Order: sequence, then structure tokens, then C-alpha cells
Amino acid sequence: GFMNVPKIKGSHTAMKTGMLAAEAAFEALRGGATGGDELVGFPERVAHSWVHEELHQARNFRPAFRWGLVAATIYSGIDLFVLRGKAPWTLHIRHADSDSLQQASASPAIEYPKPDGELTFDRLSSVYVSNTNHEEDQPVHLRLADAEVPISRNLAQFDAPEQRYCPAGVYEIVDEGGKGPELLINAQNCLHCKTCDIKDPSQNITWVVPEGGGGPNYPNM
Repeated sequence: GFMNVPKIKGSHTAMKTGMLAAEAAFEALRGGATGGDELVGFPERVAHSWVHEELHQARNFRPAFRWGLVAATIYSGIDLFVLRGKAPWTLHIRHADSDSLQQASASPAIEYPKPDGELTFDRLSSVYVSNTNHEEDQPVHLRLADAEVPISRNLAQFDAPEQRYCPAGVYEIVDEGGKGPELLINAQNCLHCKTCDIKDPSQNITWVVPEGGGGPNYPNM
């Protein structure tokens, strides 16, 4: 497969660009390209597509929230509905989401109430409802650049935030047989929200497309 494809984070955007990537790959293969070649036609297709147009119109929505909820809501209404996304300026996000986490030593511990089974539910019950599934014999699609970082940095400094920001309980810190803490990745539970790819403070986790079209299946939607 083609490895040098620009990375676009966010499930909604990635789904929209999937067909563009497939079309660019098909053209490249017809032209004699092989796996590992750069898919140069993909960025050009995105730049001239309705995907780019939609993203450009909404470019100021997220950065506006640095002013607070009320101000951002008012501004976004003007930008999207009055100016129609054609404002002659572009706001910029000052830092990545992964840079915004506070260290555990500076954060108060929060005792959340247990799910009552009526209005609130535990994460694994919600994963069951999503009907998510991945083939067990495929490579794990949640990849670590450095297997030591989850313990040496994330656990030590941030109390392993991947245990909390993942809505499906994919990441667990376990200590089996007294060997010391280890990160357990329950990739079977993954809902493909890609929060870990975006929020990991070390940017050590990469979400890649699983084999066989695995993932959540919402039959009642």
C-alpha cells in the first residue's frame, strides 16, 4: 500500500477523504506506481474538492473557542451564517490538543459516581451496544512509536490519561504478576474515535485503518 499519504485527523474528515484517496491510488497504480511511492495526487484532489471548501468555511470555528464559550458561539454564528465562511481573515489554533494536558500533580482527583444503569452506563456496556468488532488475528491497529513511553512519561507525569479519555476502555494500566505497570491495549473495543491519536501527550499513539473493515457497527442508526 501507499505509505506517504498526508495524515488527516478526525473521523468525519477522514471518511470524506477516503474516496479521494482511493481515486488517487487507483490513478497512481494505473500509472505504474508501486507500494511505498508518494501519493502526490491526493493533496491536489483534496485542494480542489468540496472537502476543502467545507473545511475552509469552518476554519475559524474551533480557534474561536479560546475566547470562551459565549464569545465563541456568537462569533461562530456570525462567521458561519452571516459571512458564510468567507471572512477575509483566518484564526489560528495556538497549540495542539496534546499540549493542553495538565500534569497529574497539578490536577485534583475526581471521584465520579458509579453508573446507575438507567441514565448513565459503564463504558463496556456502551461498547457492546455499538456492536464493534475486529478480527482477532490481524495486527493491532493502535500502534506505539515507543513501548516505554506510556509508563515512563504518560503514567509518571499524567497518570496515564489514555485510561480516561478513551470512551471504550481500550487502554488499561495493569500489573500482572508484580512485574510492574504495563499498558494493555484492548484494540477489539476500539470505536475509531481517534481521540488517542490526537490527545496523547507524547504523540506516541498512531491510529491506523484496521484490516477487514473492522470497527463499530450501529445497526439502529
